[in-house]
Amino acid sequence: MSVMSSPVEFLELLAREAAAVEFEGPLVAARAAGLPADRLAELEQAKIVALRVRALLERRRRRETELSGLYDTASDLAGLRDLDDVLRAIVHRARILLGTDVAYMTLNDDERGDTYMRVTDGSISARFQRLRLEMGDGLGGLVAQTGTPYVTSNYQEDERFRHTGEIDGGVGEEGLVAILGVPLRLGSSVIGVLYAANRSARPFAREEVSLLVSLGAHAAVAIDTARLLAETRSALAELSSANSTIRAHSSSVERAAAAHDRMTALVVRGGGMEDVAAAVTEVLGGALLALDAEGRRLARVGEIEEPDRADIVEAVAASRTEGRSVRRGPLWYAAVVAGAENLGALVLRPDDELVDADQRILERAALVTALLLLFRRTVAEAEGRVRGELLDDLIARPLRDADALRSRARRIGVDLDAPHVLVAVGDDAFAETGSARQRVLSWATTYASTRGGLAAARDGRVVLMLPGRDAGGAARAVARDLSRVTGRPVTAGASGPSTGPASLAVTFAEAERCLTALGALGRSGQGASTAELGFVGLLLGAVGDAGNRDVSGFLTATVGPVVDYDARRGTALVRTLEAYFGVGGSLARAAEQLHVHVNTVTQRLERVGQLLGADWQKPERALEVQLALRLHRLRTPAA
Repeated sequence: MSVMSSPVEFLELLAREAAAVEFEGPLVAARAAGLPADRLAELEQAKIVALRVRALLERRRRRETELSGLYDTASDLAGLRDLDDVLRAIVHRARILLGTDVAYMTLNDDERGDTYMRVTDGSISARFQRLRLEMGDGLGGLVAQTGTPYVTSNYQEDERFRHTGEIDGGVGEEGLVAILGVPLRLGSSVIGVLYAANRSARPFAREEVSLLVSLGAHAAVAIDTARLLAETRSALAELSSANSTIRAHSSSVERAAAAHDRMTALVVRGGGMEDVAAAVTEVLGGALLALDAEGRRLARVGEIEEPDRADIVEAVAASRTEGRSVRRGPLWYAAVVAGAENLGALVLRPDDELVDADQRILERAALVTALLLLFRRTVAEAEGRVRGELLDDLIARPLRDADALRSRARRIGVDLDAPHVLVAVGDDAFAETGSARQRVLSWATTYASTRGGLAAARDGRVVLMLPGRDAGGAARAVARDLSRVTGRPVTAGASGPSTGPASLAVTFAEAERCLTALGALGRSGQGASTAELGFVGLLLGAVGDAGNRDVSGFLTATVGPVVDYDARRGTALVRTLEAYFGVGGSLARAAEQLHVHVNTVTQRLERVGQLLGADWQKPERALEVQLALRLHRLRTPAA
């Protein structure tokens, strides 16, 4: 096979960032060269993998562009000089990052009770640029009125919105079809709407909505900062005769501006919660406590006692309702929110009384905290996806390039040549909702990553790869800790240790069979390894490998007639045999367990005797029958 028809060419296409259609070239050339089918299949698989890598790189480039846009916007706010320039930059970035034809912003007019066009980017219609929308009219008026993002792939045909001649005329003259609008919020108030629109129908993904919400938050901060600066200048002019008042007010404003600049810089350079807490206490004095949504401590600076959980919940609810920080005794609370999501709270015990500007500093610190937590979550989710995709590739068959997998693992701190165990989590960990499944996967990702391992969801099941040699201990730890998280018993089957990428797929299959065996043995809610199941573990290995034919033959020879009889007639002879042996051969107790009359059990066992022979209850035969029933249950756990 020539170089031009080898998988290497796909790497060259990736290296020069070729278009997706170019990845068909090597296959076309290979077919033209008359390469055999197995080589063509190899090239087809290489093409699929290369396109998947190309898509992943494209998503990461797009995410880097979005984060860069947010950082640039934060830098604009830190050096705010002209509000119009900042708003125009935000609207332009919204248009570029979302790839739309037009982006624009409307602001609410409190005096007239409507909303008007403030900034546009990409607009060509003068009529559109002069639009004013009554509250509740059109998409933008509805966003301004409700404070809720709205999106439509075809505005003119969307009956959810109140259409007016003026709005439809302006939108039609601009040629807009698909529109996304998000509110500009200051606390609980909506001050305007930020839009991204296309002149052709297109859907807007959830990530695009979140990005526009973030840009809208920056725009709201810019508007609010400009308003504060304007109020400060007016106050200085009006109070020129009172030097002491002016100095006090100027000092508080300068402190707020300094704190704002410092906290904005923290976002840009990727600071942490301790940095935010230190910045607030240096400006306001006192001590500060940062809590997450569950009331767990994120950071603490200075001496401050943690309030009661009930006090925190009440104060945070009041702060969210009022859109401001609130005071409860000697403590000030500021809710940390992102949209409607509660992310936590800042609790401040100041040395001196807080003036309005000081409260704003605390509230801005809460906003910066929300940004940091959202950024941290995004990074964690991205890392979790990378680790999960690696594990999914490792346990897939056929195994892909082992050296490439080792290289990917090294980049995230995992040594595939060290011993690892595989743990499969049972379905009893999940509730009926998809959110519960995602919660278990999130827990598994954190649990594995903190131990230098991996976690992934595969075929609806969660699997963990953990460093070490004690498969049984790992299974029991996972079952115990996950049971505490879910509030219900969780089953975990494990296998290993396994060394090297090539053996992980087999180890994963053994862990799954161990999980099945635990359920069949009545050990749900426990953790164990294949090796700990004794002879059952050995038989599991046989069932999964070349010994499968011998086990099948043993089952057929021992209980095959009974199994076949049940299958043909819909009877319950197998279940009756299991109950009979399970209660030590007591007919009465077996009948009670099966919820039937004793005579029914007797008749069924007589039928078993006809099928298996009169000596089926002799010790030697009875042992074989019980073993066969156990293996049958392992192979068909739903029976």
